Amino acid sequence: MAHADGMNYAPEGRPDPVVKPGEFRFAAVGLDHGHIFGMTQSLIDAGGTLSAVYADDPAQVKSFLGKFPETKVSDNLEQILEDRSVQMVASAAITSQRGPLGLQVLDAGKHYFSDKAPFTTAEQLAAARSKVKETGLHWAVCYSERVQNEAAVHAGRLIASGAIGRVLQVLGTGPHRLSAPNRPAWFFQKKYYGGILTDIGSHQIEQFLSFSGSKSARVLHSKVANYAHPEYPELEDFGDATLVGDSGATNYFRVDWFTPDGLRTWGDGRTIILGTEGYIELRKYIDVARDEAPNHVYLVDGTGEHHIPVHGTVGYPYFGELILDCLNGTDTAMPQDHTFLAAELCLQAQEMAIRVGD
Repeated sequence: MAHADGMNYAPEGRPDPVVKPGEFRFAAVGLDHGHIFGMTQSLIDAGGTLSAVYADDPAQVKSFLGKFPETKVSDNLEQILEDRSVQMVASAAITSQRGPLGLQVLDAGKHYFSDKAPFTTAEQLAAARSKVKETGLHWAVCYSERVQNEAAVHAGRLIASGAIGRVLQVLGTGPHRLSAPNRPAWFFQKKYYGGILTDIGSHQIEQFLSFSGSKSARVLHSKVANYAHPEYPELEDFGDATLVGDSGATNYFRVDWFTPDGLRTWGDGRTIILGTEGYIELRKYIDVARDEAPNHVYLVDGTGEHHIPVHGTVGYPYFGELILDCLNGTDTAMPQDHTFLAAELCLQAQEMAIRVGD
């Protein structure tokens, strides 16, 4: 389904429970970004039991209950943190608040599942790494443009099977529709959202690491701009970066807030993955002017040209794997080092970015 507003885009997966009802209980805290709806639904689809919700803003809670009406509303954060039956806290709080909240959650003995971007400063990242080491708990991040996109999930499987040989380069575009009147004030204040490379650039860097198999990487160049929104002086409406991984693969990505009104969805996100024996193109959310359905995979290899529509056929296995990781003490859904490396590289790209277009 196409959605015009990325702020409230909630990908629709399918039920694939890995546990019985009540075996894995989680709460939702911090409802400042609409991603919390997709995060919550995907955990439920994987068998998780939503036990409570809390937010400072009653209007946010009311909206959440419209989607999940049976949820118990907690009076304060402490009620959730003190509830021993809650095993995980999921949050899409204001970006700058996600790191501090995670420290409280882990201190309470619970796993933490944050919306992207998980941090706005290197200090927050360092504190999270230390807390994970101290507690042994999971600090997961919903890099949704890979883990909640069936085309991206299928591409990962193709790459793992050797369909295109060794990955040499990943090109990513992450355009989003601004929909400025629908955005909260914090969205336009850099100290709260962290910058465009910290924010939506996080998707691009995480998928590069994943598709290329890189365990480390360097940011070579990065740029940001406010080309067309002087009324929001702290907004960055464009950003790009170039990276190289220890696998030898390179990455270029572009993110922006310039989706035109004529597009039927919030952004024409695409990824092209070049390998030694072929290439893959992902048209994640729409096949422009042809097919409104999302999740198109195009594969070109030694045998020919292949269009693989995967919408509704793959699901989001990450969420079930994450639940099992939390229950079993494993680290398979997304290794913790990988989760934090993606965040670190985003912060580095943002810090070193040159300003253009002024």
